[in-house]
Amino acid sequence: MALKVYVDRMSQPSRAVLIFCKVNGIAFEEVRVDLSKLQQLSPEFKEVNPMAKVPAIVDGRFKLFESHAILIYLSCAFPGVADHWYPADLFRRAKINSVLDWHHSNLRIGAAPFVFYTVLAPLFGRPQNSQAAAEAEMLLSKSLSKIESFWLKGNGKFLVGSLKPSIADLSLVCEIMQLELLDEKERSRILGPYQKVREWVENTRNAANPHFDEVHKLLFKLKATLQKQRSEKLTSKM
Repeated sequence: MALKVYVDRMSQPSRAVLIFCKVNGIAFEEVRVDLSKLQQLSPEFKEVNPMAKVPAIVDGRFKLFESHAILIYLSCAFPGVADHWYPADLFRRAKINSVLDWHHSNLRIGAAPFVFYTVLAPLFGRPQNSQAAAEAEMLLSKSLSKIESFWLKGNGKFLVGSLKPSIADLSLVCEIMQLELLDEKERSRILGPYQKVREWVENTRNAANPHFDEVHKLLFKLKATLQKQRSEKLTSKM
C-alpha cells in the first residue's frame, strides 16, 4: 500500500514533507487537504489526524502527524534516503533535533503570524492586525538573528556547520519561503541584514531543486497575484 501524504501546498510544513519525499524518490500518493475550505476539520481527515492539521501521513496502518516527526520517520523508514538528511551519527542527529525543537518555539511563531496578519488575513476574511504583526516581527527578527549568528556558525553551507542539507534545513527554509508573499521592499527590510541566511536559503533551494520550486509553484502563483494587486492599487492612486 502506497504511502499517503495529506497536505496543503500553502502550508510550510506540508511543502517540506513533499519536497523531502520527491528528493529522496519515496513513492507516495498526495492527498490534498484544502485549508481555505476547512477540509482539515472534516470527520474523514480527523480520522487521520485528530488535531486537524496538515501535514499527516498514513503508511499502511500507521498514522502520523507533526511535520518534524514525519520527516524523521521518513528518513528512517525508507531505504535510499541519503544519510545527510538525518545522520546515523548520534551527535549530528542530536544537533538536528535541537534545531527542529527550536524551530517551532521561535522561527515558526514569528514568521507564520507575521505573514498572516500582514498579507493573508484579508484573503481569509480577517482584518489585518498591525499590533499582532509587530509582535510577530520581533520574534521573526530575533529568530533570523539567531540563525545568522548561531545555527549557521562555522564553515558549512547549512545549519550546524553541515556541508549538506538536513531535514532541519528543509523545514526552516520552507518556513522562511513564505516571506516571498511580502512586497519586495518589505521582504528586503526583513531579510536584508542577514546575508548568511539569504545564502543558506538559496543553498537549500538549489540542493532540493527541481522539486523545491515545483512544490512552491502555488506560493509563487499567489505571490504574482498579490504583486499585481499591489501594482493596480498603486496605479489607481496616481
